[in-house]
Amino acid sequence: MQSPAAHTIAVASGKGGVGKSTVTLNLALALAKDTAVGVLDADLYGPDIPAMLGLTQLRDAKRWTVWTEDGRRLRPIEERGLELMSSAFLLGERQVMPWSSMTLPFVLRQLVEDVEWGALEYLLVDLPPGTADLQMEVFRTLPLDGVLLVVGPQDVAHLDAKKVVTLVRDADVPLLGAVENMSGFVCPRCGERHDVFPRVTDERSLWADGVERLAEIPLDPSLAHTNGVPPAFVELADTLARRLSA
Repeated sequence: MQSPAAHTIAVASGKGGVGKSTVTLNLALALAKDTAVGVLDADLYGPDIPAMLGLTQLRDAKRWTVWTEDGRRLRPIEERGLELMSSAFLLGERQVMPWSSMTLPFVLRQLVEDVEWGALEYLLVDLPPGTADLQMEVFRTLPLDGVLLVVGPQDVAHLDAKKVVTLVRDADVPLLGAVENMSGFVCPRCGERHDVFPRVTDERSLWADGVERLAEIPLDPSLAHTNGVPPAFVELADTLARRLSA
């Protein structure tokens, strides 16, 4: 499978609820300030990226992705400087994904190869959590520059993330590093940082397995609004851009 971008990054997590899609979206917005960026919402059973950008099928019906006139290709939605493709554009907002796991590779291929992407510098692929068929298919078939792992500060989040590390390494795909999301809460009044969740011990963490910690993103209510990109994601985008260009 060919990628439409010069650089393709998969964003993965071992478990749900760690903010993987939030990291994907904010990283994409930070990268899009300087170049063309696409986002493939590959969480086929739970595609949330459109809603996180404020897109709804009812309100944005005229913009909702449609087939081209020849009926052979799809057009992504352009929003906030991003080109976005998602299985949400193929289903009703409350419709359950009707395909079995055996058909997922074909759906994935369609969402990559049968889309009129522009000339992208970066394509961010937001994977579903875990280590199931779709993740393995992406690692096997997409020419990835690397995988960015998102993890929470809890022991179980690090434990599940280690399984993704094993899968990535077995697939011989570069692991760019990991982002620890929800890494404490910084009080807006006093400026002190507080741990909301019990933190993993050093010896049981990803970092003990040699995974590079690229960023720590604290809990921040402003992340619920996509009007601006928090500085931590701008720094993360700069780090990844320098690494990939090198």
